[in-house]
Amino acid sequence: MTTHDPDRIPEGFAGLNITVAGLGVSGISAARALAGLGARVTVVDGGAGEKQQESARELEAAGIAVRLGDGETLPEGTDLVVTSPGWKPDSPLFAAAAAAGVDVVGDVEIAWRLRGPDAADWLAVTGTNGKTTTVRMLAAILEAEGLHTTAVGNIGTPIVDVVLNQGKDGARPYDVLAVELSSYQLHWAPSLRAHSAAVLNLAPDHLDWHGSMAAYAADKGRIYEGNRVACVYNVADRATEDLVREADVEEGCRAIGFTLGTPGPSELGVVDGILVDRAFVENRQKQAQELAEVSDIAPGSGPAAPHNVANALAAAALARAYGVSPAAVRDGLRAFHPEAHRIQHIAEIDGVRYIDDSKATNTHAAEASLAAYEHIVWIAGGLAKGATFDELVKTAVARLRGVVLIGADRALIREALARHAPEVLVVDLDRTDTGAMPEAVREATRLAEPGDTVLLAPACASMDMFVNYNKRGDAFADAVRELTARDQ
Repeated sequence: MTTHDPDRIPEGFAGLNITVAGLGVSGISAARALAGLGARVTVVDGGAGEKQQESARELEAAGIAVRLGDGETLPEGTDLVVTSPGWKPDSPLFAAAAAAGVDVVGDVEIAWRLRGPDAADWLAVTGTNGKTTTVRMLAAILEAEGLHTTAVGNIGTPIVDVVLNQGKDGARPYDVLAVELSSYQLHWAPSLRAHSAAVLNLAPDHLDWHGSMAAYAADKGRIYEGNRVACVYNVADRATEDLVREADVEEGCRAIGFTLGTPGPSELGVVDGILVDRAFVENRQKQAQELAEVSDIAPGSGPAAPHNVANALAAAALARAYGVSPAAVRDGLRAFHPEAHRIQHIAEIDGVRYIDDSKATNTHAAEASLAAYEHIVWIAGGLAKGATFDELVKTAVARLRGVVLIGADRALIREALARHAPEVLVVDLDRTDTGAMPEAVREATRLAEPGDTVLLAPACASMDMFVNYNKRGDAFADAVRELTARDQ
C-alpha cells in the first residue's frame, strides 16, 4: 500500500534524495525541476530501450542519476518517491517505499507544493470522458475574459514547468490555470485544493489500475477536496453528485449542477437552444442568465453533439464560478476548436457524413458519440480492456444502419449485436492489421445511405492495430479521402 499523508511530505526539496519513477514526459519534467531546486534525483525505469537510453543521457548530462532496467528496487536513502501517473499503486517500488516509511506522490502534488505567493488559481476538471475538450473550452472562455491562462495537467505543458516558470523572465504571470486531471494523477495528489472543480461523468475505466469501481470513483472524487467556491457535477450522473456530497470542502463552497435539460436553481442547462445559468445570478429561484446558443459551440464543426453541449456547460460553470462574464462564455465557445479525433467531421460524400471519433476508446465515450447521430454505420472494435457491450448496443440499436467490426476483441461486440440487434447488418472483418481500416471504410460506405453517418467510435483501445487512437483516426481519415479522390 502507498501512503497519502500530506504532513509526511517534506515542505522543501533541497538536499533530499528523491526517486522519480518513470522516464515519461511528466517524470522528466519532475526530475529536472527537483534537481533545479537542489534535490539529489535518481530516475528509475523498468525499460532500457533506445528511447529510454536517449532520455537517460540527456538527464545524466544535467547531473541527474538514471537507473534503467529496474523499476522495482527502491534506491537506498530515498526520502521521497515522485511517480509518473501510469505506475500502478501496487508496484513493487511503492511497496518498498511503504515498508521504508517513504511517501509516494505525483507531479501534480509537486506542482501544487511549489506554487509561490502569487500562484494562479486552479480550475480543475476530471471525468471518464470529455476532460480535454472541457479544459480547452474553459481555457478559451477564460481567454475571452482577458485572463492570462493555459490548459495544463494531463494535457499540454507539464504542470510542474508551468508553476515553476510563473512570472519568470518578465513573462506575464498566469491569472488562472485550466487543469485536466486523470484519476491516476488525482490518486497521487493528496494536498490538492482547487478554487473550483468538476467531475464530468463516471463510468468503468482503468479498473485494472484502481482495482475496483469504488476505488476509481474515490480517486476521481479527490478533485473536490478542499474546493473553495464550487463543486460542479453532472445532474444526469448521480455518482458525480454523490462525490460532491462526500467531499470535505471549505465553508461556503457550493454544489453546482449542469444538465442538458431545463436547469433548476444552482444549475446550468439548456432552454430552447440557449445555454442558461441559474447558479451565478442574484435570484436563483426566479432568474436565469443567457450565456450562449448551442450553435455557438465550436461553430463550423457541425451540430454540437449532446456530450459536447454538456462539456460546454461544465466549462461555463467553472468559468462563472471564477467570475467570468456571460459574454466571455459565448465568445470563448465560439473561439473553441475541437482537437482531432473527437467527433471530427472528415467529409461528406454522396450525402453520407464521415465522422472520426477515434478518441472513443471505451463504451461510455462511444455511447455519447452514437447518441449524436440519427442513422449510423458504426465502425467499432479493438482492445476491449475487459469491457462488455450489451448496454451500449441496447442503447444504440435504433440508430444503427449497419456495423463494421475490426480488431482483436470484435467478437465481443458481434455477440452483443447478435443478442440485442439481430436485424442490424454486420460485417466482421477478420483482420487486426493497419490495412483493415480502408476495407472497413469501403464496407461502411457500401452499407450507408444518403443522410447516414459513417462513424468511427470504436469503444475499444487501439493498440492491437495502431500505436494509439490518433494513428487509428488518421487511418480512417486517409481512407475517407481515398474515397473522395476516387470520385473525382
